Amino acid sequence: MITGKNIYKRYGSLEVLKGVNININKGEVVSIVGPSGSGKSTLLHILGTLDKSDIGEVLMNNTDVGKLSGKRLAGFRNKHIGFVFQFHHLLPEFSAIENVSIPGWLAGRKKATVKEEATRLLQMLGLAERMDNKPNQLSGGEQQRVAVARALINQPDIVFADEPSGNLDTANARELHQLFFSLRDQFQQTFLIVTHNEELAQLSDRVLYMKDGRIVDPVT
Repeated sequence: MITGKNIYKRYGSLEVLKGVNININKGEVVSIVGPSGSGKSTLLHILGTLDKSDIGEVLMNNTDVGKLSGKRLAGFRNKHIGFVFQFHHLLPEFSAIENVSIPGWLAGRKKATVKEEATRLLQMLGLAERMDNKPNQLSGGEQQRVAVARALINQPDIVFADEPSGNLDTANARELHQLFFSLRDQFQQTFLIVTHNEELAQLSDRVLYMKDGRIVDPVT
């Protein structure tokens, strides 16, 4: 479903990625773990089209996303990719349901359809009574579930999650982890997760280890 081939990335004199190859199949939950500075988030951002590699290619459903730019790239990202970050990046002036709806509005979908889908997602995630609340009226766990609903609103092929439970307490982190696997089981949703949380990583279908800009065998 998504393949990265021979990905290199350098920032100035610092070589961050050194020929990474990766393949993620539909319906998989895959975690990437490794020490800080190993290139995990950089790889995630390149696969998620938020950054470009210096060398290599990224194919998503046989589309070479490296050849997309401008509005075509933005449209592809909005339709096919969802994002969940450690810090929720919810817009403070909008309610939960409005934050969830924004990617649907940007995609040009009918507002009534988007509202119906946003309502369904928030109800599914246990936020039926919180839809009209703004982010500062929600707990950290609730804000992260709003962010998950936002990532899912356009029914993306894959959700990229960068330290999604890094800002949550243990109970909320565990709840979020179980949510990912429930979504995979119900909807064949695909997740690629960068995490330092060993519990989340070990629950995944596969764990990839990064060190010094490469995916390595875990014993190295």
